[in-house]
Amino acid sequence: MPKLKTHSGAKKRFSLTKTGKVKRGHAYKSHILTKKDTKRKRGLRQGAYADVTNVSAIKRMIPYK
Repeated sequence: MPKLKTHSGAKKRFSLTKTGKVKRGHAYKSHILTKKDTKRKRGLRQGAYADVTNVSAIKRMIPYK
């Protein structure tokens, strides 16, 4: 079977844990930060896990991670 192509955008945005969960970062942290309060920006720094409904699609995009 031929090698699969990795989705370049997905490999930059997602990583897998040892148990197979998909880790992701939060959106809305790159610009226009003056109108967002400090508490919100601090919360956006934390990582999160991808929702169960999206996990299979993400894992198909990053087959070798």
